Amino acid sequence: MQYYTESLTSYKRLKTRPVRIGDLWIGGHHPIRVQTMTTTDTMDTLATVEQTIRCIEAGAELVRITAPSKKEAENLKAIRDELHRRGYNTPLVADIHFTPNAAEIAARIVEKVRVNPGNYVDKKKFETIDYTDAEYATEIDRIRERFTPLVRICKEHGTAMRIGTNHGSLSDRIMSRYGDTPMGMVESAMEFLRIARAEDYHQVVLSMKSSNPQVMVQAYRLLIRQMQEEFGECYPLHLGVTEAGDGEEGRIKSAIGIGTLLEDGIGDTIRVSLTEDPELEIPVCKDLVKRYTVQEPPPAPPEGRGEASLPLGKGLGDGSGGLTYDPYSYKRRASFAVTHIGGHNVPVVIADLSKLAAIAPADLRHVGYSYNEATDKWAIADTAADFIFTGHLPIGFALPGTLRVIQYPATWEQTIEQHAIEAEDVLEKYFPIFDDAGFASAMAKSATLNFVMLDAHNDGELSPHLEAIANDPSVVLCVSSTNKNAVQSVRRLVVDLDLKGVRNPVVLITDSNWQTADEHLVHFGVEAGALLLDGIGDGICLGMSAASYAVFDQYNTLSGRRYTTGADSAERFLNHTAFSILQATRTRISKTEYISCPSCGRTLFDLQETTAKIRAVTNHLKGVKIAIMGCIVNGPGEMADADFGYVGSGPGKITLYQGREVVKRNVPSEVAVEELINLLKEAGAWVEPAGVMSDV
Repeated sequence: MQYYTESLTSYKRLKTRPVRIGDLWIGGHHPIRVQTMTTTDTMDTLATVEQTIRCIEAGAELVRITAPSKKEAENLKAIRDELHRRGYNTPLVADIHFTPNAAEIAARIVEKVRVNPGNYVDKKKFETIDYTDAEYATEIDRIRERFTPLVRICKEHGTAMRIGTNHGSLSDRIMSRYGDTPMGMVESAMEFLRIARAEDYHQVVLSMKSSNPQVMVQAYRLLIRQMQEEFGECYPLHLGVTEAGDGEEGRIKSAIGIGTLLEDGIGDTIRVSLTEDPELEIPVCKDLVKRYTVQEPPPAPPEGRGEASLPLGKGLGDGSGGLTYDPYSYKRRASFAVTHIGGHNVPVVIADLSKLAAIAPADLRHVGYSYNEATDKWAIADTAADFIFTGHLPIGFALPGTLRVIQYPATWEQTIEQHAIEAEDVLEKYFPIFDDAGFASAMAKSATLNFVMLDAHNDGELSPHLEAIANDPSVVLCVSSTNKNAVQSVRRLVVDLDLKGVRNPVVLITDSNWQTADEHLVHFGVEAGALLLDGIGDGICLGMSAASYAVFDQYNTLSGRRYTTGADSAERFLNHTAFSILQATRTRISKTEYISCPSCGRTLFDLQETTAKIRAVTNHLKGVKIAIMGCIVNGPGEMADADFGYVGSGPGKITLYQGREVVKRNVPSEVAVEELINLLKEAGAWVEPAGVMSDV
């Protein structure tokens, strides 16, 4: 199988063809660039200039501005000139949808234009058309005729271009032939790229964005493979998860999608799309990029030329013969079930309480369990941990019925001895965790469930005790790595286990040595999320180093504000993050999901305020996906697989969708949230918010 990166076991940057954007180079050996997009009205020159300056001073190396029509495209000149007058020469990118004329104007003014192949020429009507090969070829000729003028203008003016495919805005033509698939996204971009290459125009960057990180990652991997097979080289890649949302969920979803690719050396520029002020996106971009070593760039090649990328790796490079799974489509790793871990069970969450001085009933509230002393009852939240790891700490009280405890062997044995009278109940609630050597030599083990830690070492050697562990029906493997690129190390270990026929469930253990909430979210999202997207992981346990744990409260912020879920402890933060990662990777749904665009000059209402309002009244609807889109560009197409949509259709007007079907048009914004609730009720998706916890 041809893979999408040179190395799947260590970090190595994918070599792409360098592209010049003004005085900035992207691709090749150049650093990974960070960028954002303004949210002001493009016709408000001063507001757009001021916001652009805030973004540049926050660290943006490119700034994108929407140009939905000719008048906005023309006003880019006034914005550019005012920025230059104030001493700012950061390249500007014009964002184009639907309007080729606007793109052709903008290409003469700014350093880069972004076009969406799904709506640049085609008009989306959600129609299925059965094309013959001849009819399809005629459609390509039509695209070539309309797109070539822009290519020639860009070539003449030295303007770069991003061909930016969005999962939710694939044309009816692409949908009819390829379906709503990552391969359809790839072909949508390749049609335009082939036209550009036919004109000997190579100043092209590509993107494959989706609100679903799983779809996004697969599309980028397929695009790399396709470019290599057709051209023998790759163009630079712009990474982003579209409509990621806000707060911690937006950061986690972005970290999973973008970080999974960066971890494999893929990506030359990134944008984190948050429903927040654009300058707040830049610190998150920086937290992602700083994880990867950036070398000093070599001298710039002549304009329009660059080195070809090296052939992609054909295996893992360690004699294993390649991956044991398909990296271009999702399928969960096959494992047998140990109690309710592995097999067809959803991934479990293990909460680490081992750093507490002692564990009292009140401490379990941080991980989803609330005890009412008056009624002597526990209540459980939808995001309640399945296990708690206490290490050496004992538990001196009766546990909620669904909660299980993991302890070090000596403490576990003491627990069993101290509760000998109720041993049967204790044996069903308390379980030991061993290292590999400890399990092989242990005299006392659980008859039903034992956790065994395996470290993914640099040398790639499997545990010498594997024979005593492999396929033991009571063993769940807890896999971790302290290597700099832990994703590759854990991936390699699991692949080697699979090659040896080891089918024990795997829990991913990920610790963070960072300090701020943003840094922790990025770290966990990348190192756990990347593996979950590849189908690896039957559980997740997040932790912090002692140093990080000690300063958690001091750095408990997101871009300068308090953590929005009110995480008053590291334990609550880690538990919430674990469930958010499972939600973003679509491996365990435990709460409402919001697909919210990041706002731009096209937005027709206050997106941040509206998102907060909708979240406040719907966040108890477990498993429901609600899209909140600022305008029709990010409307029925962009919200992709949302169940319900709230889309700006005009000043003060909202259109409501169920799936991709319009249900109510031009609803006044003052009553639109109430009408959304009515729609949820009519569709049978509404439940009254009686409380987030239920008795157990």
